[in-house]
Amino acid sequence: MQLDFARAFGEAHPVVRSRLYPDTTDAEWGDWRWHQQHRITTVEDLERVVRLTDDERAATQATARRFRMAITPYWATLMDPEDPACPLRRQAVPTSGELRVWPGERPDPLAEETFMPVPGLTHRYPDRVLLYTTHNCAMYCRYCTRKRKVSDPDSQPGKSELDVALDYIRRTPTVRDVIISGGDPLSLSNERLDALLEALAAIPHVEVARLGTRNLVTLPQRVDAGLAAVLGRHQSRHLAVWVMTHFNHPKECTDDAWEACERIASTGTPIQNQSVLLRGVNDQADVLAQLSRRLLRMRVKPYYLLHADLEEGIGHFRTTIGEGKALLHALRGPLSGLGIPQYVVDLPTGGGKVPVVPDYEAQRPRPAGGDDPGADEWVFTNWQGRAIAIPEPLPGPVGIG
Repeated sequence: MQLDFARAFGEAHPVVRSRLYPDTTDAEWGDWRWHQQHRITTVEDLERVVRLTDDERAATQATARRFRMAITPYWATLMDPEDPACPLRRQAVPTSGELRVWPGERPDPLAEETFMPVPGLTHRYPDRVLLYTTHNCAMYCRYCTRKRKVSDPDSQPGKSELDVALDYIRRTPTVRDVIISGGDPLSLSNERLDALLEALAAIPHVEVARLGTRNLVTLPQRVDAGLAAVLGRHQSRHLAVWVMTHFNHPKECTDDAWEACERIASTGTPIQNQSVLLRGVNDQADVLAQLSRRLLRMRVKPYYLLHADLEEGIGHFRTTIGEGKALLHALRGPLSGLGIPQYVVDLPTGGGKVPVVPDYEAQRPRPAGGDDPGADEWVFTNWQGRAIAIPEPLPGPVGIG
């Protein structure tokens, strides 16, 4: 039986919808293009949806040239209109924290432009590339790592640029995995996505295509029957298509999101989730545990918990790495390993992702010597705080019988 996640979390958004969009038909509400066309992009639009604080109002106007605001009507019905600390509102509505540049922040924190052998394609790891397909997202998240180009119409890659990027992939046999990103590639039509996957499937050495999208969260209406058909058509022994999505908070796991994930999973397409650790949004262990449990029931594997990048103007969202490690430690034990994401930091200057794990070693092996039988053992503390020893193998050959 399908769970009513929206009402389970106290989010009766159909009621809010009737108040905010009383003249909208069910057919319009179910059409992702209608949501794209009616996004909230101005202070006046926003004031119809929430009671703005002075800080939010000033920041929305001040950040307009740096990074546009866009919020789908669907997301608008999920935000708390009275509480500026609402975790969904914090992700969508500008605040004055965006106007401050913290030490170490930079416009391209991951050096994606530096590692572009051709326009629109980043090649940093030997076997995988990131393919930039569009500047547009259904909603512009305020902590976006690509503020330098996302929401900017001038950054939209053209067909000729995409052709050059595909040609680079064809003549680079080390590339086995193509991450299709943007913006959000689901901003493209089903026909264009179909053609792109067809082109990748025709390259013999490409084995995996990953669609990086947040539309399952911010605009689940986008996952229509046509998109499901495209995904199902391109699952084969030659090319495996994965969907990499981005839920940050359990309140995003609505009935609509459930149905979007169900349509994708029913095609045989696996879904993995990459959350960003955000102060004031999901920096509590119980919130992350609830999110993981909901995702697993939606057939979405928690994959990464990403430390927020050093993008300009998002310092107010970043936690310390010590806080992130403590959160992962708190999840171990109460939550199945299937639901625990890997906490990673994507290093600046193109250093790539590195895992950050809690310290479970209470004691490491000491140099062998003497008659001390405990010299060569590891001692770990488990999630309950118990210390348990694991001996190292004995040196030299082991005789039999």
